[in-house]
Amino acid sequence: MSSRSDLASNQVSFIILLLSLLLVELCNGGITSEYIRGSNLPDDMPLDSDVFKVPPGPNTPQQVHITQGNHEGNGVIISWVTPVKPGSNIVRYWCENEKSKKKQAEATINTYRFFNYTSGYIHHCIIDDLEFDMKYYYEIGSGKWRRRFWFFTPPKPGLDVPYTFGLIGDMGQTYDSNRTLSHYEMNPGEGQAVLFVGDLSYADRYPNHDNNRWDTWGRFVERNVAYQPWIWTAGNHEIDFLPDIGEIEPFKPFMNRYHTPYKASGSTSPLWYSIKRASAYIIIMSCYSSYGIYTPQYKWLEKEFQKVNRTETPWLIVLVHSPFYSTYVHHYMEAETLRVMYEQWFVEYKVDVVFAGHVHAYERSERVSNIAYNIVNGLCEPLVPDELAPVYITIGDGGNSEGLLTDMVQPQPSYSAFREPSFGHGILEIKNRTHAYFSWNRNQDGYSVAADSVWLLNRFWGAQKNTA
Repeated sequence: MSSRSDLASNQVSFIILLLSLLLVELCNGGITSEYIRGSNLPDDMPLDSDVFKVPPGPNTPQQVHITQGNHEGNGVIISWVTPVKPGSNIVRYWCENEKSKKKQAEATINTYRFFNYTSGYIHHCIIDDLEFDMKYYYEIGSGKWRRRFWFFTPPKPGLDVPYTFGLIGDMGQTYDSNRTLSHYEMNPGEGQAVLFVGDLSYADRYPNHDNNRWDTWGRFVERNVAYQPWIWTAGNHEIDFLPDIGEIEPFKPFMNRYHTPYKASGSTSPLWYSIKRASAYIIIMSCYSSYGIYTPQYKWLEKEFQKVNRTETPWLIVLVHSPFYSTYVHHYMEAETLRVMYEQWFVEYKVDVVFAGHVHAYERSERVSNIAYNIVNGLCEPLVPDELAPVYITIGDGGNSEGLLTDMVQPQPSYSAFREPSFGHGILEIKNRTHAYFSWNRNQDGYSVAADSVWLLNRFWGAQKNTA
């Protein structure tokens, strides 16, 4: 009897081992980096740090930042804050080498209150009559405290127009945030504009969502965002909904401070919109606004994907804060309802790449989809590969005070190509209508060292048989 029991037990053990090996084979993914990083939480930079320094003068413009100002790319929104009084609302601007032909435009001015905080005077100036592919100077303020900055407009949208984007997300204002920004600025391949995938100041991590931390963050990033446009995506740390102290208007600080060109794309909200920039068509989604069927965002997106002309802007990029695919334990499948709603459109309209933040780490997926998943057919494993699907890249590693996420789903799923919990930034170099090169750069490495990289083959113009 015992021998038969032993035989049966051995057979069961063998079957379990076989199934385990099969599972490992089916789930065997790409690379999980073995890079070793410090485990301490990032420290906030002290408020007397030079990166937060207030510019000299009694009411000098500060927190200067720019973003795209129209749909085509030859417009800019110039924003700044004066702390004491409105001051001058005039922006003077001119093309390089044409200082004698200065033009000027007027800014609107607004303020807001949040609990016991009252903002400074926030200026927003829209200029939409610029020439493409041109360097512009602009001046704000008056008298001896006038400040001058510059920026480049992008080339006119077109098929084979090269352009380079930086990618940053989940930034905050820690020492690691400063390393991320410095590392990006020193990268030889620094972008011409930044695609920012949400979570800016992390002011909501301070008591009563201390809005003074919006001011310090604005001064911190001014050194870059005053000179090149950052394209804004709203994250969960921009919601600022705090009914316990009477703050029931979501996104109040963000929408007062960071304007977007949403009306130019027919959107009804600053939180979701689209732009063209060189050879890219960029759709920005809001995963913390209503997005179910027949909501304003849904109806706008339904029309927006149909409007994209890939013979003019061949690269279709989506920005959203919460990732559709992630193999980190924290926030795992958090955007599942959003994915179920919209992934089929990503595949149908051949989105090339989707950038997200939220998960405080880096990860790049294979081309993957799971549009067949539902509770009836039980198909709950992503389809790999799906050559019509986008690559999903999570880049929520800007340096925030909540720290990195290190717990990952094991074994690494087959749809995950590369993952690593380190702080860093990304660079997307569009070469022509068919090819783009993405690289991820961790803060600890040299300025031109890519810890992960991939060539992307355009879904519309590239051969469907090739992989990214």
